[in-house]
Amino acid sequence: MLENDSYEGFSIESGQEDVGDMWLIPLKLLDDDSRAIHLDAVAGLSIKEGQRGFVGDPLRMMLIGLEEDSRLPYVIESGGKAVGVLTLQSGAARLAGWADDDSAWLLRGFLIDARSQGRGLGSRAACAAVQEARKLTARLGGGQAGVVLSVNERNPAGQAAYRKAGFVDAGRYLGGSSGPQRIMHKALG
Repeated sequence: MLENDSYEGFSIESGQEDVGDMWLIPLKLLDDDSRAIHLDAVAGLSIKEGQRGFVGDPLRMMLIGLEEDSRLPYVIESGGKAVGVLTLQSGAARLAGWADDDSAWLLRGFLIDARSQGRGLGSRAACAAVQEARKLTARLGGGQAGVVLSVNERNPAGQAAYRKAGFVDAGRYLGGSSGPQRIMHKALG
């Protein structure tokens, strides 16, 4: 379980993960005013009709992430605007069909705004999430060796983006509420 005080003295500047013109903004590290501005931008994200079965409401995902100690919600920014969201969660890898909860970070609630898709942001954000998980593991000492996620088998674009980011298929998972999933994993090393 992560504790909020684990971030004491951790500045937002060092908390942002730069991947070209894309940044991961850690919502839990922002002051209330900055967080409200970012959440307002998240509320304006759009989801393609065909993707609604794979992803949840981005604002709801971020709000849940702010409430749970084990979840770390991030806004994905590019060109100075919110283009997506993702959450890293400790102690929950089985939710993606992984063998145990603690050997990997769970990447969940990941989506790129419909208007920003097709620019490689999904793959770049997935790479940035792995870099962020590596830093979190080193700082918090959780012992995670990788990042795991599940992606719906009917979502070939998502699968391709994760493969491009270096994730490998680790088998099938039938526990998802929206149908069969592919378990994908990337080592932190």
